[in-house]
Amino acid sequence: MTQVVELTEAAAYQVKEMMVNNEEEGSYLRVGVNGGGCSGLTYGLNFTRERNEEDEFLELHGIPIVVSKEDAGILNGTTIDYKQSLMGGGFTITNPNAIASCGCGTSFRTAKTVGTPDKC
Repeated sequence: MTQVVELTEAAAYQVKEMMVNNEEEGSYLRVGVNGGGCSGLTYGLNFTRERNEEDEFLELHGIPIVVSKEDAGILNGTTIDYKQSLMGGGFTITNPNAIASCGCGTSFRTAKTVGTPDKC
């Protein structure tokens, strides 16, 4: 079975830095999917102190991660990385289930889930 999400070492380092800077040590990284964007779905990354009974749980590179079971099917096999460039840095998300995405790279849809596209 494929792991729901993979967090690269670069992304884990950045998440740990953010946890310290935002006083979120002891929190979970919640990875999720929201409706919206040009293609219908957008990714969500945030810190939470709550772990729900229906959440999938994993720990990668020392980061505790939760994903709702509803979002797990959409995210299954997704890799979260962090890239640094001369223009700055940011998280990149590669989802093998996405069949379409918009130019901004944060909005997508899957074959089974269209979501709620915004007007562009």
